[in-house]
Amino acid sequence: MSASDAQIVDAGIDTVIETVVDTNRYPLSDPRSAAWQDVVSRARADLREHGCSVLPDFIRPALRAALRTEGAQVAPFAHYDVEIVNAYNIAVDTPLPEDHPGRTTMERGNAFVPRDRIPADFLIHRLYTSGLFQRFVADCFELPRLHELADPLAGLVLNVVSPGMSHPWHFDTNEYTVSMLTQESESGGVFEYCPNIRSAKAENFADVRAVLAGQGERLVRSLALHPGDLQLFKGRYSLHRVSTVGGETARHSAIFAYSERPGVMGSVERTRQLFGRVLPEHLAAAGHAVRGDQLLD
Repeated sequence: MSASDAQIVDAGIDTVIETVVDTNRYPLSDPRSAAWQDVVSRARADLREHGCSVLPDFIRPALRAALRTEGAQVAPFAHYDVEIVNAYNIAVDTPLPEDHPGRTTMERGNAFVPRDRIPADFLIHRLYTSGLFQRFVADCFELPRLHELADPLAGLVLNVVSPGMSHPWHFDTNEYTVSMLTQESESGGVFEYCPNIRSAKAENFADVRAVLAGQGERLVRSLALHPGDLQLFKGRYSLHRVSTVGGETARHSAIFAYSERPGVMGSVERTRQLFGRVLPEHLAAAGHAVRGDQLLD
């Protein structure tokens, strides 16, 4: 087992796992079992080949209505502000070479509910902080352990994409992203991604530029997600987006952000874009942010 025993919590008292997760399919209460290893092995194979793994019906079906209700309660706290952005979420007036993909701008119309507006007793918050859940996710990513983001806003968010809006092409700040659809849109809202289009050592601007120009179809994959499915994703290295939502129902998804290193904070520019505010913690971290690479953000 690759995850550190230090992350094991007493399965008998981790009621989050027993009450929230379909443990018949995903035996998170028994990290040393063959059944755990079978699930982890499948997820690892998917991540190696595709940069993404989906665990369908991870949440017990009876709780899907609660997930949707909780999301609806906090959705009004999302920061709604249509902005012009680029795939790296750096300032659009950043001096860049003429052919740099960061010069391609897009309209971002999705909105984020920050962690400090998501009650601690909500299902997604309880799952995010569960020691067994974190150990399971770390094992799937073949890591000794994972850390919650130090960022008090971006560690756990609800992503709200209203009808007529989209979440355009972008990379994540954190290496490892875990997400769960909590409310499905009537149409559109498709998750699209380019697996491992860049690495920690290579930006691969040519392929990124092709995708942004609509000429990289061979690099793009689409994923069908349903409420209660758990998605494991290497979002720092895979360009991704949510297509325009249709119908009258917004698309909601919980994003559980983890990092291999402690202390990861969002940049001041990106935090202001996503949440409309920055905190003293973001200002204090500016200029010496914890990152595992030298990629654009």
